[in-house]
Amino acid sequence: MTGLSIGVIGAGAWGTALALHAARGGAHVRLWSRDPLRPDADGANPRLPGFALPPSVVPTTTLPDRTDLLLVTTPVQHLRATLGGIAGSAPLVLCCKGVERATGALPMQVAAEVLPGRPCAVLSGPNFAHEVAAGLPAAASLAATDGGLAEAIAGRVSGPALRLYPSTDPLGVQIGGAAKNVIAIAAGVTIGARLGENARAALITRAIVEMGRLADAMGGRPDTLAGLSGLGDLILTCTGPSSRNFSLGLALGEGVPLADILARRSSVTEGVETAPALLALARRHQIEVPIIAMVTRLLAGELTPQQARDALMSRPTRGE
Repeated sequence: MTGLSIGVIGAGAWGTALALHAARGGAHVRLWSRDPLRPDADGANPRLPGFALPPSVVPTTTLPDRTDLLLVTTPVQHLRATLGGIAGSAPLVLCCKGVERATGALPMQVAAEVLPGRPCAVLSGPNFAHEVAAGLPAAASLAATDGGLAEAIAGRVSGPALRLYPSTDPLGVQIGGAAKNVIAIAAGVTIGARLGENARAALITRAIVEMGRLADAMGGRPDTLAGLSGLGDLILTCTGPSSRNFSLGLALGEGVPLADILARRSSVTEGVETAPALLALARRHQIEVPIIAMVTRLLAGELTPQQARDALMSRPTRGE
């Protein structure tokens, strides 16, 4: 990345981690946030404490328009508005996960509507921001419908500590990235309600089936969900204590009301908005997604964790 000019849209923990990764590779980075970024006493972004911003990472409130590449980390529910303010022609790499609740659109579909014809890829995988910021080994999928674009961007953004695998199945990668947030809530509920590790393992395994069915129905490849953006991300977010979605589910399982959990948080927990949007998307394609459906009902206060467990365990037996 030496000499590259990279814009990172969104100065949350994930955007800051990607900015630090790019800077370590020799890129010149502009880190955009809607409000002025005020580093703490150690020179770090308060959204990702402990990692001082180097001189090659320049915070800005002006959307970058003259860069070689734009990494967009804005939460999906705000993606459309953010993309509407972007000028220039640099390829976009969408680094957000979820489904737009109002439309059922995936991130690349939103980008195609707002910036038609703009080269676009999506990055998704099992990556905690603080570990990427620390330079610990990580990997992710980098997907685009244009295989050449995917390979080119993966080659430019990869580094010694972050390996990107190019893919030509952006739809499957996006389904994995969106669904894992919802499944992570379910995994947290499972542990918080003391339903056991057997239940969590079964949940993760059956979630892969749900995700694969939905990807297949929408024109993606089910085998993509066995990769980094599916199984890999599920393992991390369903077991790692740093997962916002898992920790939210954990609190729900322990009996804490959803409103109270969200009131204590300053960061976005994507699975809360994604669950009903993903369920609506599955119903539109006539696909059964019982785990996603149960999470949606749990978040709406229609079920308790025990009732959700009973409903899932009493489903008709069928071949695996």
